[in-house]
Amino acid sequence: MIRAILATSRPVSWVNTAYPFAAAYLLAGGGLDAMLIVGSLFFLFPYNLVMYGVNDVFDYESDLRNPRKGGIEGALLARQSHRMILLACLVLAAPFLAVLVLAGDLAANAVLAGSMAAVLAYSLPVLRFKERAGLDSLTSAVHFVSPAVYGWILAGAPVHRTQWMVFGAFLLWGVASHALGAVQDIIPDRAAKLGSIAASLGARPTVFLVLGAYVLAGAMIFFGVSGLPRLAGLLAVPYVLNVLPHVGVDDDSSGTVNRAWKRFLWINYLCGFLLTMLLISTAVFTG
Repeated sequence: MIRAILATSRPVSWVNTAYPFAAAYLLAGGGLDAMLIVGSLFFLFPYNLVMYGVNDVFDYESDLRNPRKGGIEGALLARQSHRMILLACLVLAAPFLAVLVLAGDLAANAVLAGSMAAVLAYSLPVLRFKERAGLDSLTSAVHFVSPAVYGWILAGAPVHRTQWMVFGAFLLWGVASHALGAVQDIIPDRAAKLGSIAASLGARPTVFLVLGAYVLAGAMIFFGVSGLPRLAGLLAVPYVLNVLPHVGVDDDSSGTVNRAWKRFLWINYLCGFLLTMLLISTAVFTG
């Protein structure tokens, strides 16, 4: 049971939600306090368990057709474990959510509610945002941006132009990253009649959309943020270089984009490290 719960929460991706929350909370003036700990732990594990666990349960039939599932890129749960996974999502997330709601003001709680709504709407039957082209990538991007927005609001900081620019660029990065992942699944998604952005647009147009979104995200930071932090815009370069070898892909060869997706998982760690060093340098030179 424990192995199944851990597998479905995608440990390789935990940092992608916990780091944005913690970084935003600290940058917004939050201290090394209980809310930093509770929020970071929530977005590290329970949040990812809900996001991916609900998805794995309700995507079971399509995942059976997807050769990527069953490893680091997604768990393939036994049908009899589905009830247990959904129960674990509720039991592990509820206490953290209760503490965060009690500690937050109306604005923070609204952002948290929106974040959880996006997580559930992506996979739950009837809503199934993941099957609505365009809305799938946008909702997935919200999964990663909303922890940062929540951390900023929870710390009590106002949202000015610079923050909107950063959050907007982060949203574009998320849209591009989800769309990239969707390209590799065009064939199994169409077989399962799932209308993802890539299944609807086709492989090549989606790859060009991914490139454009990454470039625009980098430009928004580089030209929209002042001082040393603007260099974070250059972190878009590794993502662009990762996608460029696949601009000639077509629907039949869309599965080869899995190579870019595997590189993407490790590029996140590299860019996360570089961003951390940049934030530390900014604090040192401007403090």
